[in-house]
Amino acid sequence: MSVTSAPSPRVGTASAVLNGKMYIFSGRGGIDMAPIEEDGAVWCFDPASSSWSKIMPADSSAPYPPARSYHCSTSDGKDTFFLHAGCPETGRLSDLWKFSIDRRSWTQAPDAPAPQRGGASIAYIGGKLYRMNGFDGNTEQGGSIDIFDIANNTWSTDTFKPDGHSGPEARSVCVLLPLHIARKDKLLTLFGEHDPSSLGHAGAGKMLSNVWIYDISEKWWTQLHPESTDGVPDPRGWFDADVIKAESGSDSVIIHGGLGENNERLTDVWQLVF
Repeated sequence: MSVTSAPSPRVGTASAVLNGKMYIFSGRGGIDMAPIEEDGAVWCFDPASSSWSKIMPADSSAPYPPARSYHCSTSDGKDTFFLHAGCPETGRLSDLWKFSIDRRSWTQAPDAPAPQRGGASIAYIGGKLYRMNGFDGNTEQGGSIDIFDIANNTWSTDTFKPDGHSGPEARSVCVLLPLHIARKDKLLTLFGEHDPSSLGHAGAGKMLSNVWIYDISEKWWTQLHPESTDGVPDPRGWFDADVIKAESGSDSVIIHGGLGENNERLTDVWQLVF
């Protein structure tokens, strides 16, 4: 592990938290806004010391994931940082990689079900990864939850109707979060882009404002209709959110920023309480 000032400025990266520290991989930056190649490095931010460190793979000759942007990441909360899909210099990916923080080593897992995509969402809960949504270059993806069983190294898929009634509409650049509510494990997806802009990354498409929760054991969706005396968040995509874990009772969610339908950058912060 080498210590340096901080990662170079970048967009389209993804973060995950392990043992109170934040980890990111690659992203897009520089004059050409190209994927940032760092030879498999993972950056770590320690809030206790407000410092960054650059974690290089222990074996520089071992395979590592190519640089990319608009990928997604999560962790098992113990030792493993997961990296999935996104956009390299051209095209899109469907690969899945695991990085052991302790061993500083990358391992490639089987690719996720097609199509390749950017702007997908992934979450870890109960020894499995859950992958949804994304943009394949032509259309947003929906109607399926792809599940990676880490112990068995295999993918499976649960399907649903993405009609806004039986389940959430197809979308990208949203989030998928693991929640513990009423003593049960759930998945939460919300907001996101439903129809892309003709301007690509320079514009804003049709943004969604709905909130959906998935019962993992019973495999059904419920649309939530949160209310507040302060109103509700505007439709958005390209935002970030995370879970506030509850010691007892139900978890809650923090939502921050994003891109609105008028192509404005949002700076607001909301808490979703159950």
